[in-house]
Amino acid sequence: MINERMRELGAKRSVIRELFEYGKKRKAEIGAENVFDFSLGNPSVPSPTLVEETLTELLTHDPVALHGYTSAQGDAGVRAAIADYINRTHGTNVTADCLYLTAGAAASLTVSLTAVLNPGDEVILLAPFFPEYRVFVERTGARVIAVKCREGDFQPDLAALERAITPKTRALILNSPNNPTGTVITEENVKSLCALLKRVSEMHGQPIYLIADEPYRELVYEDITVPYLPNHYDNTLVCYSFSKSLSLPGERIGYILVSPKAAHFTALYQAICGAGRALGFVCSPSLFQYLIPAVLGETADLSVYDTNRKLLYEKLTEYGYSPVRPDGAFYLFVKALEPDANAFCERAKSFELLLVPSDDFGYPGYVRISYCVTTEQIERSLPAFYALAQSYQI
Repeated sequence: MINERMRELGAKRSVIRELFEYGKKRKAEIGAENVFDFSLGNPSVPSPTLVEETLTELLTHDPVALHGYTSAQGDAGVRAAIADYINRTHGTNVTADCLYLTAGAAASLTVSLTAVLNPGDEVILLAPFFPEYRVFVERTGARVIAVKCREGDFQPDLAALERAITPKTRALILNSPNNPTGTVITEENVKSLCALLKRVSEMHGQPIYLIADEPYRELVYEDITVPYLPNHYDNTLVCYSFSKSLSLPGERIGYILVSPKAAHFTALYQAICGAGRALGFVCSPSLFQYLIPAVLGETADLSVYDTNRKLLYEKLTEYGYSPVRPDGAFYLFVKALEPDANAFCERAKSFELLLVPSDDFGYPGYVRISYCVTTEQIERSLPAFYALAQSYQI
């Protein structure tokens, strides 16, 4: 017989993907310009010109070498370039042998979780969280423990977090800037959270791993700074992707950084390599590995997202909605205008607004709006948002 759990996952897409597919059908029926699709976090601005220039230059190289296998954990020279960049940027002391190149953040997360979890372990997710975290964790036989962040500022509720930690807790995933709220965890709260994890790890005699999911690190606004977690907590794994910062989501390229200060570093890094082997995530796409050294520190034009953020936040607030003001990423988390977010999103469809209900994010009562779309789409959608709000006043 087949694996029934895998069949269930394949038979029904995530709520985000289901809405995206609905949007494609609806656009074919009434025209793309008449559907306001805010479902998917798919960057709308082009990658920097340096990306195209570097890829064009790389394609003049020996094609056998360019498209051939690299080391399983990634090309040594590319890993060294990333390590040098991290050290310059964050004042760390990492080496190429701390890094494992992956096919994007999803691969980084699944490899990391496979490396540190055993069946029966527990992983804390700070809600709201990206729904696929649950899939990644439960695939290992571990159990998700969801801990809600404070409503309002969506910073961690440290008292609730401490109550949730047990001797079975093996990891906590921290996503900052956060999908779906756009919240950046403050340095003060990062320090408090890390102090808690360190104290409890010592009390239980085993590390709790802090898994930092960081595809949105560069997408911040108004001089917001994202604390670099390896500088605050030794047992940190950083899962990074170039998908959002460089507008390369379809190319699937990223890395895992294992903090050199982690307990039993060598065994931990070997477990990462072993998990990559077991999952088939060896030798990430070679062409895009070789792109990385030239584009480290580059970003797409993030000002477009800032324009969209301000416009959507200000107009929805004016119309009577209660959005969370985002520090980063490209999502607006908005309180639904009725208790049932799914019902609210169904009503929104009648105005051709495709919004993601928050239940699968572990925080019912809200919707996620992906504003990584054209500013023109946001401007055209505003009458629909106004009409949706007005429909609750009748």
